[in-house]
Amino acid sequence: MEIIPAIDIIDGKCVRLTEGDYSQKKIYNEQPLEVARMFEDAGLKRLHLVDLDGAKAGAVKNWKVLEAIAGKTSLVIDFGGGIKTEQDVAIVFNSGAALATVGSIAVKDEAALLEWFNKFGVGKFLLGADVKNEKIAVGGWLETTDIWIYDFIEKYFGHGIRQLFCTDVSKDGRLEGPSTELYRNIVSKFPDLHFIASGGVSSLADLEALQEAGCKGAIVGKAIYENRISLDELKKFTGL
Repeated sequence: MEIIPAIDIIDGKCVRLTEGDYSQKKIYNEQPLEVARMFEDAGLKRLHLVDLDGAKAGAVKNWKVLEAIAGKTSLVIDFGGGIKTEQDVAIVFNSGAALATVGSIAVKDEAALLEWFNKFGVGKFLLGADVKNEKIAVGGWLETTDIWIYDFIEKYFGHGIRQLFCTDVSKDGRLEGPSTELYRNIVSKFPDLHFIASGGVSSLADLEALQEAGCKGAIVGKAIYENRISLDELKKFTGL
């Protein structure tokens, strides 16, 4: 299982929110590039970079941070937050992201997303599904829909999506453990999906449980920043 560290950006700084609440913000580092280099030095290969300003504004804002990290590390970066137009997608790829992370648009404007798949290639997109009680949540988790997570995945798997991460909103940033059962169910229903777990990871045991459940990757953020999991411990998964 691949460990994918997360860097969330507000005002160009590395932060974490609790349950997606901007008022529950904690700044961990003023220099995201330093953090990214630290991950790279630990043998991690990927990075989940989230533009929280962009997510709030509905347009990509922190592409300069992406550009700096992509230019000065060899990390495979997926970048999301505020990708609403084809121009946003182009900015993300031109700034060095390997994958554009899309979420809300997959719910709100499927036609536009399919156009992007055609133009840029479906393999260039990482689909993010935010979930509350197995239903899709959108808009920075501010609204829940009545779309069942399994129906959502089935539809986009049919459109060619092969990489997807799922965040249980109720768990994110709380360090209370991930929704392992939900993820186990998804993996069993979609064995050919490159499924990435996200949200709630608080310990090495959580990661081992996710690996055992069949997840191909796990996004880890707060647990690293709060020293619940050391970068040395993550080497167990990187093979170093």
